[in-house]
Amino acid sequence: MMRKNLVMRYRPGVLMVVLVLLLASCARIPTSGPVGKSSEGSAGNVSAPVFLPAGPQSGADPETIIEDFYRAGSGYEDDYAVAREYLTQASSVAWKPDQRALVYRAARVVATSVENVYNYELDVAYTVDADGIATQSPAGTMENIPATVSKVDGQWRISAIPDGTAIPEETFKVIYGAYPIYFYDPSFTYAVPDVRWFIKNKTVKAMTSALLAGPAPYLRGAVVSAFPSGIKLARESVPVVSGAAQVDLSAKELTEASTEDRLRMQTQLALTFRSQPDVVNVELRANQDLVRVDDNGSVLPPVQNKNVPARQIAVNGKELVRYENNRVSPLPDMQTVSALGPRFPAESPVSQTVAFLNESRTTLYSMVPGQPARALTTRSTLTHPSLSLNDWVWVAGPGAAGGTEIVAYHPAGVAEGTVVPTVTLAPSWLAGWTIKDLRISREGVRALVISEQNGKTRVQVAGIIRNADGTPRELTSPITLVTDSEPDQGVWVNETTVAVMKEAPAANVTPELLSLTSGQPQQLAPWPGLVSLSAGNGQEEIYGQSAEGIFQRLGNGWSPQLKGPIDPSFPG
Repeated sequence: MMRKNLVMRYRPGVLMVVLVLLLASCARIPTSGPVGKSSEGSAGNVSAPVFLPAGPQSGADPETIIEDFYRAGSGYEDDYAVAREYLTQASSVAWKPDQRALVYRAARVVATSVENVYNYELDVAYTVDADGIATQSPAGTMENIPATVSKVDGQWRISAIPDGTAIPEETFKVIYGAYPIYFYDPSFTYAVPDVRWFIKNKTVKAMTSALLAGPAPYLRGAVVSAFPSGIKLARESVPVVSGAAQVDLSAKELTEASTEDRLRMQTQLALTFRSQPDVVNVELRANQDLVRVDDNGSVLPPVQNKNVPARQIAVNGKELVRYENNRVSPLPDMQTVSALGPRFPAESPVSQTVAFLNESRTTLYSMVPGQPARALTTRSTLTHPSLSLNDWVWVAGPGAAGGTEIVAYHPAGVAEGTVVPTVTLAPSWLAGWTIKDLRISREGVRALVISEQNGKTRVQVAGIIRNADGTPRELTSPITLVTDSEPDQGVWVNETTVAVMKEAPAANVTPELLSLTSGQPQQLAPWPGLVSLSAGNGQEEIYGQSAEGIFQRLGNGWSPQLKGPIDPSFPG
C-alpha cells in the first residue's frame, strides 16, 4: 500500500543523463552535392545536444516515478518516448508534451490528502507556451502540477498528468534556444523580431507554426503578417531537402493570395529561418505541389535591424550641435536656442526635426529648419524626448491629475503658429508608476519603457498600435526584461538589445545589456560618474557621459572621447 505520510524530496536541478554532443561540423551548409532530406527531428540546429534519460526502475515508488518522469521530459527524441514509459497506456496516448514547458529553479514531490495523488511543486523561473512565448516569473513563484498514479502489472505508473513538461533551469539553457521569428511593420517596410524559445533540434517546424499563429501578445496590433488568418500547415512537418525548407500550406489560402502576398510570405519565412544553418532557401507548397513565387519588383524586401545615422546631436555652449567622428560642428539650418538652455536633445532619423528639454526638464521644445523653437508642453518633469521614424516626438510625464501620461507630438510640416497634432496615452499597466525613460525602437513599432514605483524598477517593451495614417493610438501590454539593477534610463542598441543604467555622478556605474534573446543581463565595464548613455548601431557604438567627458565602449572598457559637449544622442 502507498505510504500515507507526507513525502517531500528536493532534487538538484541537474539531470543525471548522458549528454551526447553531435559534431558541430554537421551543421555547416554544404556548398556542393545533394543535401538529402532532413527529418523533423533534426530540422534546425543539428549541433544541439541530445539528452538520453533512463526509463522506469523496477519497484520504484510513486514519488520516484513522478520525479523521474519529469527528468525524462528533457529527452524529447522520438516524441518523448522514454517519458511516455512512465505513463499508463491511456495517459501516454493523451499526454501532449509540447503544450508548455515549466522551467524551474527547484522542485519537490508533495503527497496530498487524496490517495495516489501527488503534487509536483515547482519554483517557476519561466513558462514557455506551445508557440515558444516565454514569460518570466520572479523567484518564489510556486506552481503545483497534480499527478495521479496507479499500478500496472505491479509497477507504479502515472495515470493522469497535465499536458506539458517541467525542466530544470540549467537544462533549459542547454536544450532550448532563443530565436527571432519575423513580422512586418504595418507598411511592410521593416522586419520586426518576435523572439521565441524552441528546442534547438526542432526549430524549423516550431518556427513555422509560431509564425502562422501570429505575433506574441505584446506585438499584436503593432505588427502585421503576410500570412492570412486561418492558413495552416498542410502536414505536421517542415522537411529541409537540399537546403530548401518545404513549407506545405493549406491550398485555398495560399493559391488565393496575391503574387505580392506570396512573395511577402516567402520573405517572412526566409528571415525567420536565417538562424538555421541547414536552411538555404524556402519553398511554398500547396498539398505538396510547389507554388511558384514570382518577384515582379513590386515588393521590396523589408529592412532588418534598422540602422540609425552615425551622427549624434548634443549640447555645446548652450547650443545644439552635431557630434560625429569625435568632432563638434554646428547643427545645419537651425536657429539659436541658447536662451532656452537646451538639454537632452533628440533628432529625427529621417528629417531635420529636433526636440529638447530646458535645464529643469519641465518644458519640451521642438524645432524644424527655418522656424524658431516652439514649446510643446510644460509639466513638472519630463523624460528625455525620443523621435520615431515618422517624426513623432515622444515624452512622458505627469498629467494634470498627477497620473503618468505618454505624449506624442507631430511638429514636422506644421506651419509656425498653428496647432501641433498631439496624442496622449495612459496605459492601464502604468497606473501608479512613474516613467523614468521612454525610447522608441528604430523601426518605430516598439517602445522601451523604464518605470518606478516605491523604489522598484521595471524595464519593459510594449508594442505601438497606430491608426492607418501612422498616428499612435495605444500601447500594448508589455513584456518585462530581466535586470540586476534599478536603472533610470535606457537606449536601443539593436533590434533585440537595449542598454540600461542608473546615473550616479559620484559613484561607479555599471551599465547592463538586456536582450530579448537572453534571460540574463550582461554587465558592461563599470565607469565612475556616468550620467547618460547613447547607442548607435551595435554594442561597440555605446557611449557614456560623465563630468570628465564622453567615453565610447571599447572591448571590456571605455575609451575617452571629446570633453565639452554634453547629452549626446543618436537619432531616434
